[in-house]
Amino acid sequence: MGEREDRFLEPASETDVEITEKRSRFVAAVRVARTPLEAKETIRNISSARPDANHHCWAYRVGLPPSEYYSDAGEPSGTAGKPILGAIQRAGTTNTVVVVTRYFGGIKLGVRGLIEAYGACARKALQAAGTVARVAVRTALIRVSYEEQGNLRFYLREIGVEAESVSCRYEEKVIMEVPVPLSMEERAQVLFGSLLARGQVLGWEWR
Repeated sequence: MGEREDRFLEPASETDVEITEKRSRFVAAVRVARTPLEAKETIRNISSARPDANHHCWAYRVGLPPSEYYSDAGEPSGTAGKPILGAIQRAGTTNTVVVVTRYFGGIKLGVRGLIEAYGACARKALQAAGTVARVAVRTALIRVSYEEQGNLRFYLREIGVEAESVSCRYEEKVIMEVPVPLSMEERAQVLFGSLLARGQVLGWEWR
């Protein structure tokens, strides 16, 4: 099995951006969500906060590898959710929810006009939000003696785990919470098993 991809981008900030097209107001909200459940809750919250709008169209892209969903929310098929999702894809982000709320201004935009308006509003909001680079991790809990914790930190650096990212509980033994980059998961598992066999750690498990 090859190494897993662990680097990704997500929105750097939560942002609301408004544009007007032929008297219709489009308000795009960019939010961060890391699971489909969290994304759906975010969509509900944004929609309920703007009850007087005509449509709340949305798309989200969450996880690694990303899962993608969108909804036209009553607009003609393919005119809203899909261009919003396209804007997220072009931004290259995951863990991203975009809801574009429309207040109808009395003039129909047509299919092409709707596609352009929803896409443009989403793109503008995503640009305003910016991006931040993240590394996906899996957390290991390791039990080690006080005498061996220094050696363990050395081995952790060898698999890309920085000392400042490790948290410790000092009890009878040291309990270390170790965020392992996904690309190093297999190497970490081999390392921890080897250290356990040699008695350099007292126990470990994935959380």
